[in-house]
Amino acid sequence: MKAAELRGKSEQDLQQELLDLLKAQFGLRMQHATQQLADVSQFRKVRRDIARTRTLLAEKSRQA
Repeated sequence: MKAAELRGKSEQDLQQELLDLLKAQFGLRMQHATQQLADVSQFRKVRRDIARTRTLLAEKSRQA
């Protein structure tokens, strides 16, 4: 997900997006633990999306 896409979202939408990403990260960890995960690069993508979302949430909270 691009930062430009996330900037258009409200703070509540970003919170929901963060929760969804954290759930996805948990699911990936469980798949990896049970050796069902085929594409390990998804870890990196989800981790970076989480960082992007948290950064934008911090920016919005500083503006308010």
